[in-house]
Amino acid sequence: MENKPLQKKQTSIRYYFIDEGGDSTLFSSKGKVLIGTSGCSRFFILGLLDVPDPATLHHALEDLRVRLMNDSYFKDVPSMQAKVRKTALAFHAKDDLPEVRRDVFRILRDTEGLRFFAVVADKWRVLDYVRQRNESTSDYRYHPNELYDYLIGRLFKERLHQDSRYHIIFSKRGRSNRTAALRQALETARDRFAKQQNVIDNTSLKVSVSTPQEQGGLQAVDYFVWALQRLYERGEDRYVKYLWRAFRIVHDIDDRREAGYGVYYTQKKPLNVAALMWRENDKKPGI
Repeated sequence: MENKPLQKKQTSIRYYFIDEGGDSTLFSSKGKVLIGTSGCSRFFILGLLDVPDPATLHHALEDLRVRLMNDSYFKDVPSMQAKVRKTALAFHAKDDLPEVRRDVFRILRDTEGLRFFAVVADKWRVLDYVRQRNESTSDYRYHPNELYDYLIGRLFKERLHQDSRYHIIFSKRGRSNRTAALRQALETARDRFAKQQNVIDNTSLKVSVSTPQEQGGLQAVDYFVWALQRLYERGEDRYVKYLWRAFRIVHDIDDRREAGYGVYYTQKKPLNVAALMWRENDKKPGI
């Protein structure tokens, strides 16, 4: 059967902002399993925020930041000092004061058109996979980028076929420039979808790496991912509930109690503390 061109909306550019929560580390330099220990998360989350108007969102966050910086209430707060390079430069949920977070959350809740997607991996299940690979392939060695790139494919599986042009902005990770690798992962996800659907896909992809200071969209997606991370790591769901109307899909790929592909949380299937209670009995012992 001949492949047919995929019909898409002829819109302007769709903007996706990408950030991570937790870390993709499994082992120490000596091979000790670190999952769930101090400084090493149990879950690794990759989030995507679809922002219809990045400039307006950026200006709204910048106006808020300037207003807070000029508020005498925060005058002596360390994170608000320029030399500390935290809130004084950009909002970052982990570093911001609770009072600051509330104002940022309010802007995000009230901004129309935001759509958030995420994929969540349980690193204990990732460890199981790595050990199986080690048994079958003696020279296999896990690298944290492997998990990141795999989740890119899962996150973008159905996110690159509705519009003709996409600008995908990743939050900078460390010193290495992985733009080419990220673009390849996205192109692979797009091409795999086209092959599965038996269509020709000529989507235009622009991939860039930036910083929260330069992109308000990256500050926003950081807050969404942080809210989701607090739920998975600490059992706090009030932040997710507050932003829930912007959540579209959270794909928990390692909750395979009912299906091998995991669980999709959506507006019709809300994600909250109760939905994750089963994991309290699924904790691995220290190894």
